[in-house]
Amino acid sequence: MVILSVDYGRVRTGIAVCDAGEVMASPVTVIKEVHQEILAEMIAQLCQEKQAELVVLGLPKNMDGTEGESAERVRAFAGLLQKTTGLEVVLQDERGTTVTAHNYLNTTNTRGKKRRAVVDSVAAVIILEDYLRYRRNRK
Repeated sequence: MVILSVDYGRVRTGIAVCDAGEVMASPVTVIKEVHQEILAEMIAQLCQEKQAELVVLGLPKNMDGTEGESAERVRAFAGLLQKTTGLEVVLQDERGTTVTAHNYLNTTNTRGKKRRAVVDSVAAVIILEDYLRYRRNRK
């Protein structure tokens, strides 16, 4: 199943996708859009292009597992995204993904503007990899 992953942000939103065999997650793009309705439409277009059958949306939880204002925003966006794409939207705990993404970019010596341009799509890859691991372990 082709799955599209979203690392939602107020300004930049990272997108990743996996192959139909659910083996490899790859970064797709970073969308710079602050209006949720427009962002949801752009993601819906990507879902069509990539023939995605499911959307995984990163859920920002606090380190103690509680949910704050950011999680509320993401839950609201999940509803809009599900309505706009017509696809099931699954929420995936994203604790630590941005830090991990920065660590990956440190090992590749990606700095400055280039780093800012890709960190959110790398975080989306990590969210998707975590979800794929969960799916494999659940079977």
